[in-house]
Amino acid sequence: MGLDINIVVFDGFEPLDVFGPFEVFINTDGARVRLFSLDGPGVKVGEGGVRVEALGLEEIDPKGVLLVPGGSGTRTLVGNDRWIRQLASLAAQSPQVMTVCTGSALLAAAGVLDGRRATSNDLAFDWVVDTGERVDWIKDARWVVDGKFRTSSGISAGIDMALAFVEDTCGPEAADRANTQMEYIRNRDSGYDPFA
Repeated sequence: MGLDINIVVFDGFEPLDVFGPFEVFINTDGARVRLFSLDGPGVKVGEGGVRVEALGLEEIDPKGVLLVPGGSGTRTLVGNDRWIRQLASLAAQSPQVMTVCTGSALLAAAGVLDGRRATSNDLAFDWVVDTGERVDWIKDARWVVDGKFRTSSGISAGIDMALAFVEDTCGPEAADRANTQMEYIRNRDSGYDPFA
């Protein structure tokens, strides 16, 4: 059985938050990765002008693994009640939910991280904490696993979190194969973020 990964994109997403884990997953045998938007199909523009074609919500399996990136767009989306409600609904249906960087602020605003441990980008940490005061925020972690939720710190940490997820779900050989294909030096210590 392969992984079915749904990555939500929005205007102002951080490209490495999306494409770092994307690269891990496409180098995992049998994985299917889809970029989608909660605002319907169409082009979404990320940081630096990166443009991606996103599917609509109706074109993905809501029971797939959900990945939520960060980026400057999160600052606006935390106040978009309709968008946040849709994200909360999708997170409830997903068997595993991951965030990269300030993507954790979106899940915190949705209330789905209440009472859970989580982390986020060190440079935006104080702002993220303000979006979810009922979350047990862990500042020094590279990534945190709490039940079905995995949150990672700043931008490149999403790659390490995705590799750990592949190792946990598909085995160490699958993670090592993806890591080798990417020629990436992996941080295996979830509790240590050299940038925190």
